[in-house]
Amino acid sequence: MKPSVNVLGKQLQTCSLEPLTGWYRDGCCNTDNRDRGLHTVCCIVNNRFLQFAKSKGNDLITPAPQFNFPGLIEGDRWCVCARTWLEAVENGVGCPINLEATHEESLQIIPLELMELHAE
Repeated sequence: MKPSVNVLGKQLQTCSLEPLTGWYRDGCCNTDNRDRGLHTVCCIVNNRFLQFAKSKGNDLITPAPQFNFPGLIEGDRWCVCARTWLEAVENGVGCPINLEATHEESLQIIPLELMELHAE
């Protein structure tokens, strides 16, 4: 299996081990064809982003132990759906992202230039 690649064309870095994130819960924003949401953007979430996501039906705040989800607080890193992050940016509530830990598949939806404007 070849190593995953980030949006900068280099090896994908870890997004977060605490809380443990990722489609595979491996700490990285890896993906596969079952990941319809494309959980590939490594976000450093803030309260404005979390409230926006919740208003769109994606509650990232409330713990869901049955899904091994601790609930997020400001400053946590999390692999977020590319479209959710893009929609947040378009609504003026985008949060910072870690380009080194954002999977190259994000480029299908988000231009690199836009991600660079929000890089941590």
